Amino acid sequence: MTMTAPPGVDVPALDAFLREAAPGLLTGPLRVELLSGGRSNLTYLLTDGTGRWVLRRPPLGHVLETAHDMGREYRVLSALHLTDVPVPAPRVIGGRDVIGAPFYVMDFADGLILRDLPQVAAFAGPPATGLAASLMRTLATLHSLDPDAVGLGGLGRPEGYLARQVARWQRQAAASHSRDIPGFDALATRLAARLPTPQPATIVHGDYRLDNVVISPDADVVAVLDWEMATLGDPLTDLASAIVWWDGLTGLDSPVATVPGDVPGFPTSEALLTTYTQATGADLTDLPWYLAFAYYKLAAIFESIHFRAQANLTIGPGFTRLAPLVPALITRAHTTLTPTPNPLTSPRPAPKTTTQAGSRRASRMGTC
Repeated sequence: MTMTAPPGVDVPALDAFLREAAPGLLTGPLRVELLSGGRSNLTYLLTDGTGRWVLRRPPLGHVLETAHDMGREYRVLSALHLTDVPVPAPRVIGGRDVIGAPFYVMDFADGLILRDLPQVAAFAGPPATGLAASLMRTLATLHSLDPDAVGLGGLGRPEGYLARQVARWQRQAAASHSRDIPGFDALATRLAARLPTPQPATIVHGDYRLDNVVISPDADVVAVLDWEMATLGDPLTDLASAIVWWDGLTGLDSPVATVPGDVPGFPTSEALLTTYTQATGADLTDLPWYLAFAYYKLAAIFESIHFRAQANLTIGPGFTRLAPLVPALITRAHTTLTPTPNPLTSPRPAPKTTTQAGSRRASRMGTC
């Protein structure tokens, strides 16, 4: 712990705010340490020598439209913390703009966040199966909540959610444009042209994945974090995001977090899909579209981070490794929308007869 203020936090102002907002919370001098440079939001560990808390604030500079919404995250965590339905959420203290940006402070969730390879690999085997099941059961529980009953009925506008999402991330990609990436614009066009019939609206997390939850040593989810993109919308966007982060990034050397699909002893995403559908009864017919959208959204986010890194507006390592991932994500999205036929299982076309071939030649000649 450093006594000096890390970038992005005015420690004296924060100390004064916490002593006023939560009398008795601090029993000693406040110390602040940057936990994560935040390829998205910035995360800090707070302590007074006895207790521990976590502070979240938006990144420095070039903040994406509504993608780092501290007020939204605070609202959702507050509502979920008070609900009787077990979606694990820590207690939060609302923040004023006293550190130069919106923020909030939450209780420290005691457990593990699996980001690094050794952390993830330690759960290989049977614990990984239980971890995958807990991850999906928690998501299914979230999607089962009645938004009105937990005070989140006005969190978003479900009507037209998928179309707005495609348009929103298309705008974000345009706002972060610094290079031409083949297929980026075409992917947005394809997604917009093939919108599926949406699922009934639920509370959606917006960035649901393994390293956005805290787990216990016995592989149960004990807290869900990072709610800044939560809204009311199509639950399959959450499911697809979880699947892409689970094994959709295999082989890409993601610097964000270890990809479970790259770790021997972890189940494939099929196990996650099975658990989720058993819990919800969801129809996954259109899942390829949702997966392609998840790739597109992730590509837009990574490109924005690349844009900020070029302007020296990022804190922490690994940002240069994100830029090469964007073209690969776009390619995987296009492939997901148009799967390559398997020659061993796809029906073979009937052999062409001489008459058929001659008729086609005549037809083409007749249209010249």
